[in-house]
Amino acid sequence: MRPSQNLPESLRSIQVLVRFALRMVILVIFGMFAGSSFAGSMVALLWMSAILCAVYATMRRERPFRADLNHWDEMTAYIALCALASRFALPAPV
Repeated sequence: MRPSQNLPESLRSIQVLVRFALRMVILVIFGMFAGSSFAGSMVALLWMSAILCAVYATMRRERPFRADLNHWDEMTAYIALCALASRFALPAPV
């Protein structure tokens, strides 16, 4: 039995929020040093993060739509941010 299974739901959700915040800081730092535009590199990094979260959630057999946050919720947040960033990465319509 893993130690995280003994934690109450609120603590597991806080773990996910802290993990998401730390990953976003790392992604923004990598996006700032990318050779292309910041928005374009953020789109690619957010897609990669979403795919990694989906793979990790599948490997851990986490169930979506639970009361506590998990990797599926984190993946959804990355996809939403990716959709937002892709709007800024595309050239403006003329």
